[in-house]
Amino acid sequence: MDWNRPELRKRLANFVPLTPLSYLTRAASFFGDLTAIVHGARRITYREMDVRCRRFAHALQKRGVGRGDTVAILAANCPAMLEAHYSVPMLGAVLNPINYRLDATITAFCLEHGEAKVLLADREFHVLIKAALALMAKPPLVIDIADVETAGAPLIGSAEYEDVINEGDAAFVPPGIEDEWDSICLLYTSGTTGNPKGVVYSHRGAHQASMANAFMLKMDHDSRYLWTLPMFHCSGWTNTWAMTAAAGIHVCLRKVDPARVFQLIEAERITHMCGAPTVLNMLLNTPAELRRPVAGPVKLITGGAAPPSPVLAGMERMGFEICHGYGLTETYGPSTFGYVMPEWRQLPDQARFEAMARQGIPFSATEDVIVADPDTVKPLPRDDKSLGEIMMRGNGIMKGYLKNEAATDAAFAGGYFHSGDIAVWDEHGSLAVKDRSKDIIISGGENISSLEVEEILFRHPKVLEAAVVARADAHWGETPCAFVTLKPGAEATTPADIIAFCKDNMAKFKVPRHVVFGPLPKTGTGKVQKFLLRERTKDVG
Repeated sequence: MDWNRPELRKRLANFVPLTPLSYLTRAASFFGDLTAIVHGARRITYREMDVRCRRFAHALQKRGVGRGDTVAILAANCPAMLEAHYSVPMLGAVLNPINYRLDATITAFCLEHGEAKVLLADREFHVLIKAALALMAKPPLVIDIADVETAGAPLIGSAEYEDVINEGDAAFVPPGIEDEWDSICLLYTSGTTGNPKGVVYSHRGAHQASMANAFMLKMDHDSRYLWTLPMFHCSGWTNTWAMTAAAGIHVCLRKVDPARVFQLIEAERITHMCGAPTVLNMLLNTPAELRRPVAGPVKLITGGAAPPSPVLAGMERMGFEICHGYGLTETYGPSTFGYVMPEWRQLPDQARFEAMARQGIPFSATEDVIVADPDTVKPLPRDDKSLGEIMMRGNGIMKGYLKNEAATDAAFAGGYFHSGDIAVWDEHGSLAVKDRSKDIIISGGENISSLEVEEILFRHPKVLEAAVVARADAHWGETPCAFVTLKPGAEATTPADIIAFCKDNMAKFKVPRHVVFGPLPKTGTGKVQKFLLRERTKDVG
């Protein structure tokens, strides 16, 4: 049988390019009166959001923005940031959300490398933005974003976002996309050395990844999502689109202030939120007088290193249901999910938390995930002990690195995306990340996972945060060196106390030989900058 017969061809009626822009169209059509965005006292319905996006897209078009152009945005979690994820791609243009925690030099690099034609600039960050623009030979057109919290900040551009919206036509019919492989977003990695790489997302990938998120996290029109995760980070792990697909409520939050988070959880009846482990730590250590009841359970999705068991236990007691995901900017955020299996609920707490700390199995948008030899791309045994690199492929993988073919080819060698993360997997195919490849400590021929040592350190009652890196050692080659931030009031704790605690709770060869107290350096997304800590070990004696 010939299944390529003419009557079975693609037609307008049976093939529509996949794009997350369709989520807003659907929400406005069928859930138009439901609240889409909450920002302080302001409420925007889905019908209003759709009109605002169309009008802004039209206003951009009148300013010369068209298919293939880049529109950058540097902003906190505010309505303009969310709306830009729809209005800009409506024109066939590409949105470039920029991390507002970068310095001026890197910000200017992102704007120039991405060839931004327009910059939507949050006045809260006027110092950074003006400094970056001053470094550019040809700065983009700047449109200010101001709201009740930033209205008093200095002007940056010549127009203001709300005024520009009013210039557009509410009946504007945007040109939309031509192909689902069209680019929708440009996201820069938070690179630890050199210039960041520009990760490019497609409409198809964004549709698939956000739909997987909505399904896995059980979002629907009763869901209320608190934006504790920056929208600039992997487009908010695609929840900028996923929550709209569910016709749920986006509750904006400019800054993660723990007291404010608890207030909003109670007042807005929050059901979902996301954040790095540092966010969990902040909430867990919020003074009792600043906490509010968590009626919950609130599903809190965290990425990065697995939260230590004491953090999981404390958050659970407060009313949070912790879900651990794993992913990178290159994978649209989370690409695996640590399902909580029914039988785990019968386990003792420590065993249950260890199971919950696994990075789990692929999302539906991730076709295949393996733990493999980094050179041969050959899968390693599912024995929960053979260390290999996490590799994946599927619709939830980036198009590539903008203007960097060599890096793209290397990342996709052997038909898989190479994550650079080291893990094991068990007989069920469930991942357990052990470290970044460069963070594994090899001491006297033994492999030491810095994450495992950090897990033990977090159990110390006086430790707030911990990071472990390799320190050069004449005899062993490398030994673990711990950098520790103590909880307030724990100043009397000594390195000897920490080392003694480790000796009681881990194998001798894994015990840190040195402990350094102080704050940990972090990236704009809250990840500990271990490369800086490795430099500091040279001064540890």
